[in-house]
Amino acid sequence: MYIRTPAVAGMFYSSEKKELKKIIRECFLHKFGPGMIPPSKTRKKIFGVICPHAGYMYSGPIACHSFYAISSEIPELFIIVGPNHWGIGSSVATMKDCKWNTPLGDVEVDSEAVEEILHLSEIIEIDSLAHTREHSLEVQIPILQEVYSDFKILPISLINQNKDTSEEIGQAMAKIAEKKNVMIIGSSDFTHYEQNEFAHEQDMALIEPILELNVENFYRVLEDRNVSACGYGAIASTMIACKKLGATKGELLKYATSGDMTGDKNSVVGYGSIVFT
Repeated sequence: MYIRTPAVAGMFYSSEKKELKKIIRECFLHKFGPGMIPPSKTRKKIFGVICPHAGYMYSGPIACHSFYAISSEIPELFIIVGPNHWGIGSSVATMKDCKWNTPLGDVEVDSEAVEEILHLSEIIEIDSLAHTREHSLEVQIPILQEVYSDFKILPISLINQNKDTSEEIGQAMAKIAEKKNVMIIGSSDFTHYEQNEFAHEQDMALIEPILELNVENFYRVLEDRNVSACGYGAIASTMIACKKLGATKGELLKYATSGDMTGDKNSVVGYGSIVFT
């Protein structure tokens, strides 16, 4: 079985197991984090989440809001969809017959679910190359490993993030989730490398249609305001899937920028943690 080795261990998060576990715990307890260690006692039905994917020192506490919110659920499968920052490989790529390795161990890809989603969508292809260097999916997995003891993943990496692609991917993910106990994770950061105040304005404008599950308005705001959210297709496909599964709204659990985290507010990246209920 193919082992997908970490691309950003030692950069975005620690490559040493004990240190990584300590850092994840600190992210949950951070002043910008949820302030509590999973599991939560919330029994609210959550269909999917939006999580950032920067280095843990920047976005880890924000991401942990979503992970804490879903920690009372026990999904058997996490469908993780995110942008392909490198532009390498297939336009929409998944993997099968493999495990993803992190310093906390291996997580198996659900090859059965992969086969099913390939039948549901003509634009998804098997392509391990697309995933070799990409961090947007990888950084979610160690935190999942700390929260859950047994799960599989279905990774989807996007170069093409237009509305039609998001619609097809979202519908396909929803059909998988109708048959299995699934949690969908849309991986995206928001505004990139702008001043802090401007990033807040841009991102709040884009988050509004996300919370309304309004994909048309989401793409309109994205284009009209030229918001530099890297995983916009991952956000949109997650919105589409969750709405099809029965979600009626999004809830913003936490928003902050790298500038809010570090104090350097001249050129920041925005991070949001959102759940769909």
